Amino acid sequence: MKKLKHLFDRNLSWASNIKEKNPEFFSQLSEQQAPEYLWIGCSDSRVPANQIVNLPPGEVFVHRNIANVVVHTDLNCLSVIQYAVEILKVKHIVVCGHYGCGGIRASMEDTEHGLIDNWLRHIKDVIRFNADKLHNLEGDEKLNLLCELNAMEQVMNVCNTTIVQNAWKNSVDLTVHGWVYSIEDGILKDLDICISSKQQLDEKKLESQ
Repeated sequence: MKKLKHLFDRNLSWASNIKEKNPEFFSQLSEQQAPEYLWIGCSDSRVPANQIVNLPPGEVFVHRNIANVVVHTDLNCLSVIQYAVEILKVKHIVVCGHYGCGGIRASMEDTEHGLIDNWLRHIKDVIRFNADKLHNLEGDEKLNLLCELNAMEQVMNVCNTTIVQNAWKNSVDLTVHGWVYSIEDGILKDLDICISSKQQLDEKKLESQ
């Protein structure tokens, strides 16, 4: 039986190094979870939330799925958002896509991929919504713009959840952000979509019409 001993060895080394620098780190960490940020990102193994923003464990509450999609029928994602907003009281929700996303690329292809095609249908909707912006583009230029547009669309989906709508209705300090990450250089890009109220959401909807 293969038990991945090398990963347990790496874990032991990691924990030992942290305790050497801060003997109280894990005991303090275990006492509470009070992050200010919910990160909704892609499952891609090259896009680890905490490392990208250089924050230690306990600072970022994370939900990841293929192509960082927020769907109103996805009870997993909605439960994470509700827990983050209503229990953890996060102040910021970040939807972070990344350039070169495999899920986005697959949604652009004219071939079948199996079960995942049902998930990718949501990204195909983003393509349809933004056909005028994408139709003259090809290759990586088209792919990377779609990565940005998808992240922005998922920000709107987060803002339209009853969870976020009710939070704003109750004057909760909560802002939803759209970012994209470059695996090639490790740099985040702000997509200039930052929504803190229903009024701002309505204004953003008018801009996009």
